[in-house]
Amino acid sequence: MNKPIQHEMPAGTLDAAAALRHASEQWDRDIVRQITDYIQIPAKSPGFDKDWAEHGYLEAVLRNAAAWVEAQKVDGLTLEIVRLPGRTPVLFFEIAATRPMSSQTVLMYGHLDKQPEFTGWRSDLGPWTPKYEDGKLYGRGGADDGYAVYASIAAVQALKAQQATHPRIVGLIETCEESGSYDLLPYIDALRPRLGDVSLVICLDSGAGNYDQLRLTTSLRGMASGTLKVEILTEGVHSGDASGLVPSSFRIMRQVLDRLEDSKSGRLLPESFHCEVPPERLLQARATAAILGDEVYKRFPWAHYDCGGSTAFALPTTTDPVQALLNRTWTPTLSVTGAEGFPALKDAGNVLRPYTAFKLSLRLPPLIDAGRAVQELKTLLEDNAPYQARVTFESNGGATGWNAPDTAPWFEQALNRASQAHFGTSCGYIGQGGTIPLMSMLSQGFPKAQMMVCGVLGPRSNAHGPNEFLHVPYAKKLTAAVAEVIAQLP
Repeated sequence: MNKPIQHEMPAGTLDAAAALRHASEQWDRDIVRQITDYIQIPAKSPGFDKDWAEHGYLEAVLRNAAAWVEAQKVDGLTLEIVRLPGRTPVLFFEIAATRPMSSQTVLMYGHLDKQPEFTGWRSDLGPWTPKYEDGKLYGRGGADDGYAVYASIAAVQALKAQQATHPRIVGLIETCEESGSYDLLPYIDALRPRLGDVSLVICLDSGAGNYDQLRLTTSLRGMASGTLKVEILTEGVHSGDASGLVPSSFRIMRQVLDRLEDSKSGRLLPESFHCEVPPERLLQARATAAILGDEVYKRFPWAHYDCGGSTAFALPTTTDPVQALLNRTWTPTLSVTGAEGFPALKDAGNVLRPYTAFKLSLRLPPLIDAGRAVQELKTLLEDNAPYQARVTFESNGGATGWNAPDTAPWFEQALNRASQAHFGTSCGYIGQGGTIPLMSMLSQGFPKAQMMVCGVLGPRSNAHGPNEFLHVPYAKKLTAAVAEVIAQLP
């Protein structure tokens, strides 16, 4: 007579259906409401709110999260808000191991600071006015990354509900990630003795290529950002009187940026900003492209317009799915994300403006050192300015990207088992174009740790932009999947 199927499963495997049921009940009963309250608080990252300490919004979301975690009364959990002078605070929690003789530690990460409002929200939506509609919770920060601390604790609760043993678990929730995590490294140094022997990192601040599969992030681009300013006059002058003699600060800006980028192709010109794509990442991109197809580029809200009775759409840089994935994960790319020195259109008179300033966001391939790139960028942009204009690049710092370590057999099996249980298909692997500065820090500090970098940012979730939403059904499954992977840590 055959043994029951549960006896054939590896030790530590959860009852997946029960774990999902427990997580879903927690989300429906409590977590959606908690994140709804969180969305209403304009807890902008310090890079976008220089008076963050006086405003108290970061403090409010951190205290609310801490109060909720403590209210769960998770067996073996201790918690504190850690503060270093002059820096944004972090939430640190620790859950004692229940697995006999285990010396391993699981580190769970998230952040509570948010991007600014941005424009273009649907008329019935707004960044600080949450709305729950068709399984999507709209509002700034819910998906990036307010849900992470709540989902992390819910995953632990799903483990404990089945009396599944687990190693020691610690949590680190910061409030500076959207500003480049410049406050985080001092906390990592201060808390290092309490982090322990980290064997598994769970970071719920990444993307999902779709909502039908567990997706592991295998690489993240780095970033170099700052403000490029071109000054040619001390004050604005009549454009009819001066143009043709006084060079336009905008034209000088274009010349300076031409040193960095081929404006026709978008290719970054310095070869030092490029790197070779590792063979395994190329294979993963091909496999992911075969699944996602043209959704890789169609998922963005392309501008459209009437063209002779038919609708025309703006076009991507490529329609090849493999190349599209590589372009957004392993290719350096320049974006201008803000401008200063321009009057609003309604106020624009015939004036030659004294200066032009652009906020630059340069995404770097995962293997490029951001510190070196920032220095090279400054030299490239400032040296030998046209017309001896005053050209300055004020850096906001850089964050080096991340390439995941080799996947251990147990980790791959655990991911596939969790994905099969909750999505009916194997785990997928995908690179992401965004930056999570912590991952590079942790990879250096814990080179043997496995990294479960996942998230809810799937098609049209639009983090940082208008109409950001948290896909709650996917978040429930991801929560249960996290519990499953922790249970299978050998």
